[in-house]
Amino acid sequence: MKLGVNLVYQGAGALAREAERLGYAIALAPEGYRSDAPSLLGFVAARTERIALASGVMQIPGRAPGMAALTAATLDSLSGGRFRLGLGVSNPDVADGWYGAAFDHPLARTREYVAIVRAALRGGPVRHEGAHYPLPLSEATQAPLHLYTEPLRADLPVYLAAVGPRNLKLAGEIADGWIGVFTSPEMVKSAVGEIRAGRALAGLDMDGFDVLPCLATSFADDPETAANALRAQYVYLLGIGDPAHNFYCKMATRLGFADAVADLHERLGDGDRAGAAASIPFDFIDATSMVGPVDRVASRMADYAAAGVTTLGIMVSAAATTLAGRLAIIRQAASALERA
Repeated sequence: MKLGVNLVYQGAGALAREAERLGYAIALAPEGYRSDAPSLLGFVAARTERIALASGVMQIPGRAPGMAALTAATLDSLSGGRFRLGLGVSNPDVADGWYGAAFDHPLARTREYVAIVRAALRGGPVRHEGAHYPLPLSEATQAPLHLYTEPLRADLPVYLAAVGPRNLKLAGEIADGWIGVFTSPEMVKSAVGEIRAGRALAGLDMDGFDVLPCLATSFADDPETAANALRAQYVYLLGIGDPAHNFYCKMATRLGFADAVADLHERLGDGDRAGAAASIPFDFIDATSMVGPVDRVASRMADYAAAGVTTLGIMVSAAATTLAGRLAIIRQAASALERA
C-alpha cells in the first residue's frame, strides 16, 4: 500500500514537495467550496518532479466532457505524464445550486461522460450518440470535439468517486481506480467486492486497479483530542444541502449513526454550528478516519491494506491546523506506514 496526500490550496506547493520527498505516490486536489482542482494542480505540477497528480475529484456537473478531456490532456502534458483524472457526480444540491445542472440518471451520465473523455484522449474527431451528452449537438457543426494537445496520452488513467453499490460496480467496469472518502475498513472491503464485480463485467481482474480511499487524519496521544481537530470538516460535509440527498449523511446512516445526523442538522438549523460539531459521536469519526498516536494510526493503516486499499489518501485538509501542522501530519503518516 502506498500513500497519497489530499492538498489544500494554502501552502499546496510546500505540501506537495514534502510529500514527494517522503515518497508519497500521488497528490490529489479536491474540488469544492474553497478551490477548483485544475488551477491547484497546474500550480503543483510546476513545483514537483515525480509525484503523480490527480483531481480528487473534478465535478461532472461543472464541466462539459470535452472541457474535462482538454483539461486532463493539458495537465498531463504540463506534468510530463503524471496526471490522473478523478471524476465524480457530486450531489443533487450542488449540481443544482452551483451549476444549474440536472442530477437525473447519474450512472448513465457518468458512463457517457467517461466514454467521451476517453474518445477525445485517443485523438481524432469525437462523435457521440447519447441521451445526455450528444456530440455534436447539431449536425450542421463543422467543429467537432478534437484535441490537439501534445503529447496526448490515450491511456491516461480515469478514476471515479463512488459510494453506492451500483456506482462502485460502474467504477470497476469503466475506470482505472476508485476514490472513496470517510470510509471504514469494513466498508472498503465491501466496496472492493462491488468493484470486482464491475471488473468482471468488463472481462478484467483487479490487477492495476487503484483502490484509493481518502481519510481525514489527525495525530495526538489521545484519540479523542485528535478527533476534535476533524469535527469542523465533518460538519461541513455532513451539512451540505438536504440530508436526504447528502451522500455523506447516507454513509453515516448505513454505519448506524442516523440519529446523530438528524441531531446535527437540527443544530445547524438553529444556527448552532459549534453544537453541531460537538454532537458528532467520536465512534463515527473514529470509524471513518485515522486518529490518535502514530502506532494507533499504523494499526489502522494495516486494517485498510488488508481490506484491499492500494493507495491511502491522507486528507490533511480535514484537520483544523496550520501549514506547519499539515506538514507534520504527512510526516507522521509516512512514519505510521513504515510501522504498519
